[in-house]
Amino acid sequence: MQSYDVIILGAGAAGLMAGIEAGKRGRSVLVLDHAKNAGEKIRISGGGRCNFTNVNATVKAGRDRFLSSNPRYAYSALSRYTPEHFIALVDQYAIPFHEKTLGQLFCDGSSQQIVNLLLSELKKAHGNLLLDTPIDGVSHADGNFTVMTASETLIAKALVVATGGKSIPKMGATGLAYQLATQFGLKVTETRPALVPLTFEPRILERLAPLSGIAVDPTRIAVGKKSFDEAMLFTHRGLSGPAILQISSYWREGDAIVIDLFPKGDLGGILREARSSSPKLQLQTVLSQHLAKRLAQMLAEEIGITTMLGDMSDRSFQKIEDSLRRWTIKPTGSEGYRTAEVTLGGIDTDGLDSTTMQARNVPGLYFIGEAVDVTGWLGGYNFQWAWASGWAAGQVA
Repeated sequence: MQSYDVIILGAGAAGLMAGIEAGKRGRSVLVLDHAKNAGEKIRISGGGRCNFTNVNATVKAGRDRFLSSNPRYAYSALSRYTPEHFIALVDQYAIPFHEKTLGQLFCDGSSQQIVNLLLSELKKAHGNLLLDTPIDGVSHADGNFTVMTASETLIAKALVVATGGKSIPKMGATGLAYQLATQFGLKVTETRPALVPLTFEPRILERLAPLSGIAVDPTRIAVGKKSFDEAMLFTHRGLSGPAILQISSYWREGDAIVIDLFPKGDLGGILREARSSSPKLQLQTVLSQHLAKRLAQMLAEEIGITTMLGDMSDRSFQKIEDSLRRWTIKPTGSEGYRTAEVTLGGIDTDGLDSTTMQARNVPGLYFIGEAVDVTGWLGGYNFQWAWASGWAAGQVA
């Protein structure tokens, strides 16, 4: 029977950060995971280059980029451990990185560098790491938490749950955090896939099938009053790309999405200029100067105006603009947890202290990272929440 001050369940971004910080305080720490390797979601993130934070994650405007039943819950941790703190750590290890777009920071090389950084910091803090060890059960009595595995029983005064959500089950994701929360009397909000491609029913898919692989950059994708101006990608299942992944966190079944294919351009001006300079052109030809040829052809056929530009009226131009800037289409679902980057919803923040991440009703029990009902936008926000919530718990666990 092994005894520690702190046992951390989950060797991902949040769990490793919590272990590092607790170890720095002289606590005896064990980070435990059923996976064979630590930081697997870190390794595959950002196309293998790890979008490890976003410089806008803790500015005032960035506060609206975290979804939660209580959006203010995340402010405390995010304001105390900022992107600048993690960037300083990356700099300390001389890991080259760049800003890709919209404040997103990526490694120039492999995301394994971030994993190696965290493992090195954990080792320096004298933290222990135990991998390939499934958890059989957790209990709490007499101020101690007992974690049972197939081979041994582990005991600690503090237990930090950092096992993530349900997204990407092939990476080993489970609902363990939610099970433990329920076991210890905490509520769990509705969970669903987020930052995920959207899918369509067969009739629409058949129509869109020839467009698979075509990207439109930028587009404006809207659901209700929420919109994102980023790239969109047609796939054999539906739509993906940054704009779609972003809006998926706000989309609910039954909602239509509205697509603006010319968010930065004056489509009316483009059409009038073409009518004046090249009146014999067809609509498809003009559209193909701004969009992929296959997409331009499909859109022109759907609009159904076959006359030459010189013969089109302003009313026809308005119909074209309505069709291309307010293209309304209703997804039937998403690709689900299989490809979702994160899980929306999770452990109800009402039951957690926002400063420490500790369960209000169970002293010594902490929940951090994706398992909690805090979900960031695409682009490094969720990693920053993992660093910040892990750091916060590590200061006190």
